[in-house]
Amino acid sequence: MVATKTKSNLDRLRSFGFLHPMFHSKNIRKLICLFVTICILMSQSLANEQDFMEEFLKREYSLSKPYRGLGFSSSSQWDLMGTAMVTPDHVRLTPDLQSRQGAVWSRIPFFLRDWELKVHFKIHGLGKKNLNGDGLAIWLTKDRMQNGPVFGNMNQFVGLGIFVDTYPNADKSHDRAFPYISVMLGNGTLSYDHDRDGRPTELGGCTAMARNAIYDTFLLVRYSKNRLVLMVDVDGKQEWKHCADITGVRLPTGHFFGASSATGDLSDNHDIISMKLYQLTVEKTPEEEEEEEEVTIPRVDNMEQFQVDVQEEGMSGVQFFFTLVFSILGLGVLAVVGMILYGRWKENRRKRFY
Repeated sequence: MVATKTKSNLDRLRSFGFLHPMFHSKNIRKLICLFVTICILMSQSLANEQDFMEEFLKREYSLSKPYRGLGFSSSSQWDLMGTAMVTPDHVRLTPDLQSRQGAVWSRIPFFLRDWELKVHFKIHGLGKKNLNGDGLAIWLTKDRMQNGPVFGNMNQFVGLGIFVDTYPNADKSHDRAFPYISVMLGNGTLSYDHDRDGRPTELGGCTAMARNAIYDTFLLVRYSKNRLVLMVDVDGKQEWKHCADITGVRLPTGHFFGASSATGDLSDNHDIISMKLYQLTVEKTPEEEEEEEEVTIPRVDNMEQFQVDVQEEGMSGVQFFFTLVFSILGLGVLAVVGMILYGRWKENRRKRFY
C-alpha cells in the first residue's frame, strides 16, 4: 500500500515536471544565472550614473564630510560665523538654545549658469509643535558673512534666499502648514516680512514636514535656462517631490553660497550635513545663447504674478469681547469723572453768588 502511494507521488512529480519544464534543474540554473546577470547590469548602471554625477560635482562649491579645516584652515573653502560649529557628522548652525545665530559661507564666488544644489539638512529639538523655531535658510547672495534678522542673515539682501520656516508668526488660520519652504529673490530693497512669514515677497513654496523627521531630509535647487525648480525629499521614499517651479528668474553670477539659521525665544538644532553643487550640461540654441544677458540685479519676469495678497489679521471673538468690555468700562469711567467735575463746577458757581 505504501509502495503504491510512493509510486503515485513519483508519477505526479514526473508529470508536474513534464507540464512545467521551467522547473527542471537545468532551467532553474539558467534562471538563476539570468537573475544574477540582471542584478550585475543594474548595479553597474547605478554605479555609472553615480560616477556620471560625481564627474559634474563641483567640489570647490560643495560642503561635505569630513569637513577638513572648515572655519580654521586658510585652505578651507568655507567660513563659519556665529554659533556655527563643526562635528564629525554635521555642521551645526545653531544649538537648541534661545537667541542664537550661526552660518556657514563659501569663500569662492560662483560663476556657473546652469547648476543643481542638493542640500542634506536636519532640524530637530525638544520643543513641541509650534513651540520651536525659527528655521534655516540657503543663500546665493552678493554679500556674505552678515548677521541679521532673516534666519541669521541680513535683510534687504541681493540674491536668492530659500527659507525652511518652522514657526508660523502670522495668524494660525492661514491656509498653510509648517514647516514651510519658500523662495525669495532679493534686489537690495525688498524686505523679508517675518510677521507675515515672508508671504508678500514669496515666489513659490510648499509644506515639508522636515522637523524631527525619522528619515534623512533633502532639498534640491535646480537653475537652468532662467528656470528655478525646488524639490524636497523628507519622507524616506527617496523620491523628489515638487515644491516650486519659477520661470523667468534672472540670477547674477559672482555671488556666494551659504546657509544660516537663527533662534529666538523658541529654538531648535539646525544642522547642515552636506551641500553638493553639480554643474548641468545643457544644450542651448543660438537664440538662447544671445538671450543670456549679463545680470547685475536679480529679478523675475512678470514679478506682479507672484505678489501674494495677505489680508490683515482680524480680531478673534475673545479679543472682540474684551475690547467691547474695556470700551464700555472706559466710557463709564469718563462719564463718572465728567459728572463729578460738572458737580464741582456747579457748586463753585453757586458759592460765588453768596
